[in-house]
Amino acid sequence: MLKLFRIENYKSFRSPLTIDFSKVGGYQFSESCVTDNLITKMLIYGRNATGKTNLGSAICDIAYATAYLVRYDDTAFLNADSESNAASFSYCFQFNQSEIEYTYTKSSLSHYLTEVLRINGQEIFNFDYVTDKYQCNNLELISSETIQVDRFLEALHDDSLEGDTAERTICFLRWLFANSAYDNNSIFAQMRRFIGGMRLMSASALSQKRFIQSTTFSRELEGENLQKLEQFLNKMGVECKLEIKKLPDGRIELYFKKAKKLIPFFDAASSGTIALYNLYFRFIARMQNLSFCYFDEFDAFFHYELSERFVRFFQQEFPNCQVIFTTHNTNLMSNDIMRPDCLFILSSDGRLTPLNEATARELREGHNLEKMYISGEFKNYE
Repeated sequence: MLKLFRIENYKSFRSPLTIDFSKVGGYQFSESCVTDNLITKMLIYGRNATGKTNLGSAICDIAYATAYLVRYDDTAFLNADSESNAASFSYCFQFNQSEIEYTYTKSSLSHYLTEVLRINGQEIFNFDYVTDKYQCNNLELISSETIQVDRFLEALHDDSLEGDTAERTICFLRWLFANSAYDNNSIFAQMRRFIGGMRLMSASALSQKRFIQSTTFSRELEGENLQKLEQFLNKMGVECKLEIKKLPDGRIELYFKKAKKLIPFFDAASSGTIALYNLYFRFIARMQNLSFCYFDEFDAFFHYELSERFVRFFQQEFPNCQVIFTTHNTNLMSNDIMRPDCLFILSSDGRLTPLNEATARELREGHNLEKMYISGEFKNYE
């Protein structure tokens, strides 16, 4: 799991921002938010334009860098108010009793300046792409001693490739993932699986109606998959029966089954139901492979009761998947759903503070956190 993340000089975050998932408050309630002494379910509040979307993009940068996610927005990479020419990303992963630290700096989306990997404090590799200095003396610790580092360096400086070389830089970690043969049970392999299971979802993506034709849509919804989708929607409070039919032109259509009548699903479904559909097939149906999810304004189309159902669903069904939800829904700011050390406020100046550190009071299970928030108890951290 991800134990710690730190970002600096990236988009809206000029000063260092740190998320320490090991900073558990020791509460004896809502324990489903914590697994193995690491926070696995987190809610982040913040006014508009505080950087909640940017934070998700920053955390998932490692997945973009290693080609597990495709990034579409590459604008305004560095903080506009900073004089520094580099953004810094730092990750600490914990698997069993071992830790992997991975740190890198970049001047743009794909132009790396430095890159360092350590396992349990021991340096595995260290690259300085500005000075062309590197050391890879401990690759045997990740069973990669046979990797051809020279070929990686040649690829970095291959002038025969088209385009701006400054924007073609790839990281050594990605090269290792693609070219090394290592023990599938090793800590390095666990790191790769975790990064490969990181996902980010935005409210705008959830609202998109999917009209998928032919075999792809058919495989998603045939047999047991259709039943599971129906069960999920019913569990979320959308009482319905579903049916699929193959149309004369070969397309597959999904319907609500109402007595003797079939109603096209995508024509009749509300924006909230469409969001649930997209969440189900992009995440929940593939949850066995997911390790980390960042849901940006996940409940933009949800009633407050549905928002609560959705958070509880992840707490109960996927305890080992780390999930960060961003929201404006103060109804979720409740000790019955979460807990003060898992509820965070992102301020306009880039500070991320858990509620138990945003007040001089000792927050307890009986406190009404939503009422305290609305009354201005935590306003100094907004």
